Amino acid sequence: MIASLAAEGQRTKPAPFGHALVELAKDRPEIVGMTADLGKYTDLHVFAKAYPDRFYQMGMAEQLLMLAAAGMAHEGFLPFVTTYAVFASRRTYDFISQGIAEEGLNVKICCALPGLTTGYGPSHQATEDIAIFRGMPDLTIVDPCDALDIEQATRAIAAHDGPVYMRLLRGNVPLVLDEYDYRFELGKAKLVRDGTDALVVSSGFMTMRALETAELLEADRVSLAVLHVPTVKPLDEATILHEARRDGRLVIVAENHTVIGGLGEAVAATLLRAGVAPKFRQVALPDAFLDAGALPTLHDRYGISANAMAASIKGWL
Repeated sequence: MIASLAAEGQRTKPAPFGHALVELAKDRPEIVGMTADLGKYTDLHVFAKAYPDRFYQMGMAEQLLMLAAAGMAHEGFLPFVTTYAVFASRRTYDFISQGIAEEGLNVKICCALPGLTTGYGPSHQATEDIAIFRGMPDLTIVDPCDALDIEQATRAIAAHDGPVYMRLLRGNVPLVLDEYDYRFELGKAKLVRDGTDALVVSSGFMTMRALETAELLEADRVSLAVLHVPTVKPLDEATILHEARRDGRLVIVAENHTVIGGLGEAVAATLLRAGVAPKFRQVALPDAFLDAGALPTLHDRYGISANAMAASIKGWL
């Protein structure tokens, strides 16, 4: 069974990535789906059912998967490649770098289980995938928040010419951003909620957590702004700096990733280079191999649940 990040009673959409790809493929015959034995667990099975003649099951051979996708792209196809984020980042890095990114090939690598989205322990928890991929030249990195973000991001990366790494939420994915008049734009950060006491700069499902935290903090008369950064690379530095320059606000970066090498350090470097020096904190996973267990327990333990975030922010303020 695929664990969901949705709270009890929260609105969800099933397999948003798979359904978005099916819709795209109706008008784009060059789109193909490729996976390494994980179609069901990355929602690519939806595409495989709709277009069996455009689906390639490569078996448990992730390095082969990436170079096969490179070959397909060389021949004019648009491969959407799926696996787990740990396998893409740790096992196939050199193959992506040499075979896809250096060649500027139009391959979209969409990976499930980013960060702490599984309780299976360090073998499956890709807590450092963004740190690994941020150093790769010419690779766009996308970290969507919810089902709406995934649907729109899938269309956007298909329209973008070049290699993309996208973190993927799977199964029944929460639906949050439709309440905030949100629209995904590749390379753009969006202020989804304004506030006067603190600014949370967040990516992935941590934007959902930040919005939940903002609701919790209202009871303590704390006003929290939330800036969603779905494109981690290239980073929308202009928008981040514009929001961080507003006087008197604590700036917090929240990410489903280790404190090392991810969005937090990217934002901190951006602020430092521009001479912008607000009070700065991070909500992120520790520089450690994490425990196995139930996701709600682990999110509380490592400080990325809404309740844990609220407690941290109140303490910092």
